[in-house]
Amino acid sequence: MISLAASLLLQAQVPNEGFANAIIAARQANGRLMQQYSWNCRTEISESGVPKDTRIDSVTWGPDGQPQHTLLSDQGNPPPQGFFRRRIEEREHQQMEAYLKSLRTFLHQYTLPTAGQIINLISTSPILPVPGGMLQVSGSSVVVPGDTVSATFSATTRLTQRMTMMTFFQGDEVTVTVTFKSLANGLNYAAYTQVNVPNKNLTLLIQNYDFINQNL
Repeated sequence: MISLAASLLLQAQVPNEGFANAIIAARQANGRLMQQYSWNCRTEISESGVPKDTRIDSVTWGPDGQPQHTLLSDQGNPPPQGFFRRRIEEREHQQMEAYLKSLRTFLHQYTLPTAGQIINLISTSPILPVPGGMLQVSGSSVVVPGDTVSATFSATTRLTQRMTMMTFFQGDEVTVTVTFKSLANGLNYAAYTQVNVPNKNLTLLIQNYDFINQNL
């Protein structure tokens, strides 16, 4: 929903107001459609190019309107032999789980979930045409000082087609690339996401797939 502050900001004739309004409307309609679906999410975690864990979650919508992940399978490396080595491995695994959970929460801000965030980005960025009937906007210091964000939208539907981000989390540089796809009925979703944390030699590959309309 567009907040009162966002509405007042739009009424103040901010730059690129029409483009911002169209994107907000498209995202709201897509969000309502997305609430009808469940899907699978595959996450592969690699360190120094070596796969360490692959998990598949079923994603549904909870009563609070937020997506809920239910683990379907987790194919991690076999535990090491020896009690102390196994305890160290378990501790490192718990630390990594906590880190990834915090990282996911932090990166959610870069989906620009509120109308105000969309307005702030678009009103301060030039709109550039790019091949394929797309329009691109880019900005810096969007969430934290020194970050950069680039978003590409369909010139016709105004739905997101691609996003790239460079930001900083707990002192580490993080780069993110998100590629979006659409179902036949127009549902727009983040199909592939790659997250790189070079200081930790960490790479996450996330795929959303097998969307099922729960109302059918």
